[in-house]
Order: sequence, then C-alpha cells, then structure tokens
Amino acid sequence: MGNGNVNSDFQLVKAFINQDDDGFSQLFDRYKDDVYTYSLSLLKREDFAEEIVQEVFMKIWLYRDRLDMNQNFKSFLFTLTRNFTFNFMKKAAGDRKLREEVFSLNTEEFSPIETAIQEEAMESIKREALDLLPPRRREIFQMSRFDGKSYQEISQELGISLSTVKSQMSKALETMRDFMNLHRDITISLVFVMMYL
Repeated sequence: MGNGNVNSDFQLVKAFINQDDDGFSQLFDRYKDDVYTYSLSLLKREDFAEEIVQEVFMKIWLYRDRLDMNQNFKSFLFTLTRNFTFNFMKKAAGDRKLREEVFSLNTEEFSPIETAIQEEAMESIKREALDLLPPRRREIFQMSRFDGKSYQEISQELGISLSTVKSQMSKALETMRDFMNLHRDITISLVFVMMYL
C-alpha cells in the first residue's frame, strides 16, 4: 500500500474496508499512542489504558464492514475511546476493588492538561447537543446562554416576538436536557473523574 505517512485516513479506512489488512495496521500504528495517552490520562493505570487500546481497535476490526469511510476517522476513534473509557469507569464505580484501583488517585498527580481533556469531553457533549437544534433555535439559545442577552434583547435584535423567543428557548432547553439524559453514563463518569482528581 505504500508509506503510511503519505496515506490519508480516508485511503487507509477505504483499504481496510476492502479487506486490506495493511490499512488497519497503518491506522493502528498511527493512532494507538493517542488512544493510549487519552485513556491513561483518565484511568491513571498503564494496564487499564492498554486494555482500552485493545478493545477499541478490536471493535474497529470486528465491525469494519460497518465503517463509514467518509466519516472523520480520528473523531470517530476518539468518540469510541471516550465511550470505552467511560464505560470502564462506570463498571469500576460498581466494583469496590476496581473502584479503589481506578479512583484512589494521588492528588500530586493533578495536571492542568488532564483537566483540559475532561473539560473538552464535556464541551464535546454540549456541542453535540447544540448541533441537534435548528439554526434559528440554536442562535436564540446561544444569544441567551453564551452572550447573556435577555429575552427582550433577543426579541428586538432578531425582530421576532417575545413569545417566540420564550417558546424557542423552552424547546431548546428540552432538547438539551433530553440529550444529556441520553448521555447520562458519560456525564456520570465525568463527575467521577472530576471528584477524584
């Protein structure tokens, strides 16, 4: 297939889907360290992080016929890694011995980088929820929550009625709330991470 450095993720995923095992090998070599580092930053144990790497790439191998080669592979990979890691943490939360191994962290190991990773994970969930909103509803929500504008100010700036602003905000909040409930496992795991760091 050639040098992995000159092949794009798209080319490698396409080759892998078409039963070219070299495509998988190059993807593995390209991203295994990133997956390991991300998992290790949350789990604090090398053996646990190595287990996540194996599970993530095993999942990709087993379900390669379902891969979408037009999807951003790196984004997909880190979503998969996040889900496997948080599921592992959820399992740890219910197992006393495993919980002690995962969550009994030395406070001296605190790192601003780790906090940034956790915050980015939470922001990613919020962005996914925002993407579900229709454009105008998202605009109203952002003006209210991000820009700190009152409903009256939004009404005047957009030239719509106050009741429309209220209605759109109500629907936006409902969508956001429902999305977060669907991702409760991830948010609970994030809480555990933040509690024990």
